[in-house]
Amino acid sequence: METLVTTEWLRQHLYDPDLVLLDCTVCTIPDDEIGLRNVSGRADYDCGHIPNAGFADLKGDLSDLNSPVEFAVPTPEAFCTAMGALGVGDDSRVVLYDTNYTAWAARVWWMLRWAGFDNAAILNGGMTAWTAAGRPLSLEPVIPSVKKLTPAPRPELIADRDEVLASIDDTSVCLIDTMPEEFYRGEHTLYARAGHIPGALNINGLNLLDQSGFFRPIDELAAMHPLERNVRIITYCGGGIMAASSAFILTRLGYTNVAVYAASLQEWAADPANPMVVEA
Repeated sequence: METLVTTEWLRQHLYDPDLVLLDCTVCTIPDDEIGLRNVSGRADYDCGHIPNAGFADLKGDLSDLNSPVEFAVPTPEAFCTAMGALGVGDDSRVVLYDTNYTAWAARVWWMLRWAGFDNAAILNGGMTAWTAAGRPLSLEPVIPSVKKLTPAPRPELIADRDEVLASIDDTSVCLIDTMPEEFYRGEHTLYARAGHIPGALNINGLNLLDQSGFFRPIDELAAMHPLERNVRIITYCGGGIMAASSAFILTRLGYTNVAVYAASLQEWAADPANPMVVEA
């Protein structure tokens, strides 16, 4: 199975006995106090989802809810237990989608890789592509059979604050800020401080998609990432979500030493000891 599948591929394989389809949607809504707030997409799922899809809750048991950081990565064991409860086993194939930006699906895809599971794909264009093709939705919740997903963690796929700090003066590491350009320059922020981590390149993760919500052709994506092949790449954003989408694309482009700074600016900007740059 390719790591990026079409709606036609999914239509043909939707009821394969080893295929687990998961809606990973998180909804971002206005909030008078903090500007924007992320909430579980479960209510949207209940109003209509791709047939045979379960719901993977990044605002629930796919994150460490005891952490002060939103979407904190749980232990590999806890993550695999949660995925097993969704029907994902060692012999499964998994297809992930969401209703906006594909980044939520990419975050779950990246966490599966981090936990040691490689047989997963993202639905190109997500729910929008499915409905645009005239395909049906379902109101029926999926009750999966619990499976065993064995952790085989790859800790190098998740970067922490200390590694990012050390990378600032390390020419063998490339930091990629995937925030929109105005946030990278420090003109706007949703976090404790504006700006970006010193030395980081800005490759806006939203630009990975075309106007229809599909990932751009592979040659266009390659031109957006003219990076050395032998460097370690660490992507970050605000909460490690869009950064995962960029890491997904970098992996598809053949880069083999890619990590996501999962806590991203929500952790980094909150600590004044961590340097940030605002462009003049």
